[in-house]
Amino acid sequence: MTTSPAVAAAHPLPRPAVRPANPCFSSGPCAKRPGWRPDALSTEALGRSHRSSLGKARLQEAIERTRALLGVPADYRIGIVPASDTGAFEMAMWSLLGARPVTALAWESFGEGWVTDVEKQLKLGPTVLRAPYGDLPDLGTVDFDHDVVFTWNGTTSGVRVPHGDWIPDDRRGLTLCDATSAAFAQPLPFAKLDVVTFSWQKVLGGEAAHGVLILSPRAVERLLSYRPPWPLPKIFRLTKNGQLIEGIFAGETINTPSMLCVEDWLDALAWAESIGGLPALHARADANFAALQRWIDSVPWAANLAKDPATRSNTSVCFTVDGPPELPKTIARLLEAEGVAFDIAGYRDAPPSLRVWCGATVETADIEALTPWLEWARAHLVS
Repeated sequence: MTTSPAVAAAHPLPRPAVRPANPCFSSGPCAKRPGWRPDALSTEALGRSHRSSLGKARLQEAIERTRALLGVPADYRIGIVPASDTGAFEMAMWSLLGARPVTALAWESFGEGWVTDVEKQLKLGPTVLRAPYGDLPDLGTVDFDHDVVFTWNGTTSGVRVPHGDWIPDDRRGLTLCDATSAAFAQPLPFAKLDVVTFSWQKVLGGEAAHGVLILSPRAVERLLSYRPPWPLPKIFRLTKNGQLIEGIFAGETINTPSMLCVEDWLDALAWAESIGGLPALHARADANFAALQRWIDSVPWAANLAKDPATRSNTSVCFTVDGPPELPKTIARLLEAEGVAFDIAGYRDAPPSLRVWCGATVETADIEALTPWLEWARAHLVS
């Protein structure tokens, strides 16, 4: 792409010479793995029933390879469910909550969405602990006699919980954790978590519309001992006649999955395994975040939205830029027009900001190539 002579002449900074090789910095769906191409996917299961022996085998393989890569304990169940991370987390809330009081944490829009469901849809009168964008609630005030609903990584604020030490091992309630932009990029202490959900299109760059639901033995015990007082749609039902529907956790999905998406997920898992597994994925995300944060720290007009360095996301990195409120969106539009960065405007409910995905499928060299363009765009727009 080229810039008009008028723009080039007026620009106070020279156009950077190097562009990111991959301009996909969206926070979901996220960049495909390096070297991805559609003809790398197996096609044997395409056009076959997901209930065929081949279809079920591919779904079961996706579950078991997810378990191995993510380090999910052997006694936790993993299911592939409809409607992405949202579907997985809704299924957990509607199936499990109501047996005990509930505390819900919110510090960005997705956490607020879970608060709305618990408060206004399930009408459970939760204790709500909130913090504004950029901060965390006081985790030390959480009552773990309650069931606790929270996001691990606030995708729209770039604020994550720094660790799981705030969750006691002897809790009486369940912990329900939306981990969709954390899984595979940040350590998840499964012993502290009773429900974990995520979607394929985040850290490993899989395709959308499918969610993963992970249940601890304590969560399964709740399912077997408690029946919610409200009706459950078919796609939310995890039990039948008082028994767990085990097939959900053995490749027998509740509704028809896309076998093409399953093959794409298996391809993403294979790539992750080939580069060194979970430690390598964590290291890639950390390196990407470090490169972007170094640049944020180097310019006087940018600041990470997360105030405490210990809570800064290494995936959905959100940062403000000095200037009028519309400046971040204008920068995002200019860089998209230049073919340099796609989809980096902050989330619609967040403060005016930019959001750059730094997950494991992004190359650090592309982050480093992006930052001069951010400076170039701002200099052009505020000059």
